[in-house]
Formats: sequence, C-alpha cells, structure tokens
Amino acid sequence: QVHLVESGGGLVQAGGSLRLSCAASGRTVMTYNMGWFRQAPGKEREFVAGITRNGGRTLHADSVKGRFTISRDNAENTVNLQMNRLKPEDTAVYYCAADTRIRLGVTIEDYKYDYWGQGTQVTVSS
Repeated sequence: QVHLVESGGGLVQAGGSLRLSCAASGRTVMTYNMGWFRQAPGKEREFVAGITRNGGRTLHADSVKGRFTISRDNAENTVNLQMNRLKPEDTAVYYCAADTRIRLGVTIEDYKYDYWGQGTQVTVSS
C-alpha cells in the first residue's frame, strides 16, 4: 500500500512563491515515477509536472514551465514542487500521485497513476 500526503499549500499573492511537498510511505514507493496534478473549480484535473524514479527526467506542463520545478529526495521519501511567480490561474487543489508501472519517461495521463494523495489547496490572489 502506498500512502501520499501533500503539504505546503496556502494563500499567496500573485507573483509570490510556495513549495509543495508530498510525503510518501509504503514499500518501494520511491522507485515509482511521481507526478503533480491540479484541479480548479469547474475544471478537469490536469497534469502539472512529473519526475522519473531516479530524478533523471522531469516534465512540466507548458502553463508552468519556467515557473514551477519538480524535484525528489528518495532518501527522505519526498517529492517537491517549487512554485514561483504564481498567478491567479494557478489556484487549484494540487495532488501528488504515484505511477507504479515501469516506464522510461513521465506520463501525463492521470488514469495511469495508481495512488493519489488527498490534495492541498493553493489560492493565488490578484
């Protein structure tokens, strides 16, 4: 069983920064590719960023490229999302997810992720 817990969300003004963390527990969890997704009110869940099991490859959505950075610390069993230059349109619930299948790269389809956290709210005011 894999258990994911997100933290670090909150209210921030446009242009500000937040750092989200995902604490993972469960056997071999840090051998999985990991991803961050978000869902805004009235919208579908969307891919934000992903990272391969060894951290060698990352992928960021075009909407966040250059502002957000995903990283992982396998020794600490955490996956982080550094979010800079936040915009009101970044407001959403952010979810951490684990992809247990062996893949060479990051996948952006949410249905391919097997475990999900409860989410953390990020609100960016204008």
